[in-house]
Amino acid sequence: MRWFLSSTLHQLRCVRLRSCTRRGGRNTLPLWIRAIWAYLRLLVQSLYFSSLTDSDVVFDSVFEPIFWTVDYVTRWFGTMFVGLVVVLTSSILVIVYLILLPMIISTYPPIWVLWHLCYGHWNLVMIVFHYYKATKTAPGYPPTEKNDSPFVSVCKKCIIPKPARTHHCGICNRCILKMDHHCPWLNNCVGHLNHRYFFSFCLSLALGCVYCSISGRNLFLDAYNALEHFKHLDVEKSGVPVTGMGVLIGLLPAGQTNFQTAAPTYTFKDKMIHKSIIYMWVLTSTVAVTLGSLTMWHAMLISRGETSIERHTNSKETKRMANRGRIYKNPFNHGRLNNWKVFLGVGKTSHWLTRVLLPSGHTPPGDGLTWDAFPLKKDLIPV
Repeated sequence: MRWFLSSTLHQLRCVRLRSCTRRGGRNTLPLWIRAIWAYLRLLVQSLYFSSLTDSDVVFDSVFEPIFWTVDYVTRWFGTMFVGLVVVLTSSILVIVYLILLPMIISTYPPIWVLWHLCYGHWNLVMIVFHYYKATKTAPGYPPTEKNDSPFVSVCKKCIIPKPARTHHCGICNRCILKMDHHCPWLNNCVGHLNHRYFFSFCLSLALGCVYCSISGRNLFLDAYNALEHFKHLDVEKSGVPVTGMGVLIGLLPAGQTNFQTAAPTYTFKDKMIHKSIIYMWVLTSTVAVTLGSLTMWHAMLISRGETSIERHTNSKETKRMANRGRIYKNPFNHGRLNNWKVFLGVGKTSHWLTRVLLPSGHTPPGDGLTWDAFPLKKDLIPV
């Protein structure tokens, strides 16, 4: 019985070897083609074989050329956007100093003249200072050398450890500490070291645009009505009809029945003044609405202790935890007041004046590498 079983297994092995030999003999493709085909099969299998592959990885891989193009164009146009901000702001300043300020001094009471001079120049200093600091201050980068700082992951592009709240910027092509976003109007990333400068610039510019829009509303209406009035002067000629004895005594040339009065003087200078006022009001009103909305959005994020990127990740995490019947809490949320104190660097009562209402170049608290997670419910910075 044993001999029968062993002979049967031997015959089956021989049949299997013969079939494999015949199958191998049929493959007549060159070796280099079979190598390429095997490599392509390996690439396709790697898309679904890796345990780390998900929809985000596939999406990033498919749209990588588009992302690269957008990053390259944004990097190239960054200097142009900064120049555009300087040109537009300078044009408004020229109109204010050459046109509006003389009108204010000659028509407004002294108390209102003093108010406009003080507030306007304070607002201007805040805008210029914070824009310069936001563009020239590095957002903060994680160390590239070996250190003992804790990290939460490794960047797939930089191949360096990423501390908490650190993200990779494709435009700057490096990791940014507490990255909020890349701002083309600054030609710089908004991160741990210049986030306060960015928000203060947005707030100051929005307040300045609202101030110009409200103060120049009546001047805008007068300038617009003046342009509309003088635009129709050539169409609607003013005149006084002459009849009766006036025609007989030769007041008018033969065939003319109306005496044309002289048109009011409207010089090129007046026309340019009115157009400049309209340009200033339209530009400042538009920026006040758009930038004001952006500033309120960032103010809401600061109150919650999160950045623009963390807003999306926290929303996804909240939904994921809700599906499990649990509640997600932002580990970096210290409470509204404390979030603002940490963000603005307010350590004592006098800092609200010296560091918030006046230009200040102080650095934010912390190094951007480590963060206090789930802090105690107390005043972190007593004020």
